[in-house]
Amino acid sequence: MSEVAHLPPDTSPVRHGALSGVIDIGKTRCKLLVLSDAGEVVYQRQADSRSHWVPEGYLALDVDGIEAWLRQSLVDLGPLRRRLRRLITTTHGATFAALDGDRRVLPVADYEFEGFDNDRAHDLAGIGEEGFPSTLSPLLARGLNLGTQLDWIAREAPDALGRASSLLPYPQYWAWWLTGVRASEVSSLGCHTLLWQPTENAFSALARARGWDRKFAPMRRAWDVLGTIKPDLAQSLGLPLDVLVHCGVHDSNACLARYLRSWPRLTLVSTGTWVVVMAPGIPARNLDPRRDMLGNVSVRGETVPTARFMGGREFEYLCGGASPLDADLGTVSALLDAEAHALPCFETQGGPFAGARGSILLGDQILSREAYLERFTARERATLASLYCADMIGWIYKELAAIGPVVLEGPFTQNPVIVEALGAILPPGALHVSVDEVEGTARGGWALTRWTEPRISDPRVAEVAASERAGRLRARHARWSQRAAACGTTVSPDLV
Repeated sequence: MSEVAHLPPDTSPVRHGALSGVIDIGKTRCKLLVLSDAGEVVYQRQADSRSHWVPEGYLALDVDGIEAWLRQSLVDLGPLRRRLRRLITTTHGATFAALDGDRRVLPVADYEFEGFDNDRAHDLAGIGEEGFPSTLSPLLARGLNLGTQLDWIAREAPDALGRASSLLPYPQYWAWWLTGVRASEVSSLGCHTLLWQPTENAFSALARARGWDRKFAPMRRAWDVLGTIKPDLAQSLGLPLDVLVHCGVHDSNACLARYLRSWPRLTLVSTGTWVVVMAPGIPARNLDPRRDMLGNVSVRGETVPTARFMGGREFEYLCGGASPLDADLGTVSALLDAEAHALPCFETQGGPFAGARGSILLGDQILSREAYLERFTARERATLASLYCADMIGWIYKELAAIGPVVLEGPFTQNPVIVEALGAILPPGALHVSVDEVEGTARGGWALTRWTEPRISDPRVAEVAASERAGRLRARHARWSQRAAACGTTVSPDLV
């Protein structure tokens, strides 16, 4: 693990009171944030996420590296360790661990392993019987469906999987590592796995047919306390023996949980490696699986219509080496005048246009990658990447038939071009931007550690007013949408 940031504990402005730790294990990087009872960050560390090839023949997450980094990060809390009272983990989806006794019997698979794509034509038991209306999960590329991973491993490493006495969603694996208590939780099981029926709150026909439902650990709620940290682990890390460990949660659903108590009807745009648009309260009948729309499940067990695209990765690709900080409001008008468009898509993993090949247009001219990098400055590339992400979010909002208010969370809140363009594309007054110093995933994890308290402070957001360019940006987005309409879809109808 390569550490990229560190806030030394001796700089903490808070000297007294209990602390809560949020372990946020993302696909791009891992973070540990320690917050006070008032919600202030008093310590944080982060490191890049890694993967490696394993003898079983697939790409696996560097779980041992994460464990070593987490141990050291907790030790480096120094005197603050004595005040730590709660821990909770949030992780990305499409990931599970297989245990036998006190050890893993399989490396934890990386859903980006391309070999999982070999199963696209494989007849997963139960899919033909129930399909999308039951699981609300489209068939996705690589290992983005947990059922695809399990099916591949069951055929390629049957002995190892057969030895597994318990299957755990990834957040609950880390809760088990901390406590020794096995659990499952609905926000991860309901995250495009093919293993869950959101409206029935039960395992799918596929999970039952393969017997996987019987291996998943008992269901607990995300905010439930599974127990205290294992005594030997507490001793080795210098932590109190009474640190409470919560069950844990899927990361996008942690972000949503932060808002559910105050705004039960909203559209949340969570940004990072994935841009996830979640719209609790709208009917699931609006979902189109060919456009990578699905039903997530909230921490409260509610079906949450959702659509997403790999926005962080696509943004990086379109930047072509430029810094995200190069996105510039002063460059927007020049790109509007030049009629520059980025049309989807630039990642094959999920998203409403995953079957299409992305293109850069300058007027009606299609530019090669080389011409794009030569003709567009770093500032223009970062600005066009920002407009592309705003176009995608606006398109998804409309196709979902989502409702306002719309809350933008995560790194995109710091991008002025995305904020201005979205403020123009969305209905007037709909867009709100989080102004919390803590990103929504970590804030949601912190909120879940005090979920049963009668009152949690309202989310900190600011309404975005339309700019003077709003009319031009809306007209540009309309042209973009017309051109994007011809782009491909994620899955073919015969797979739905």
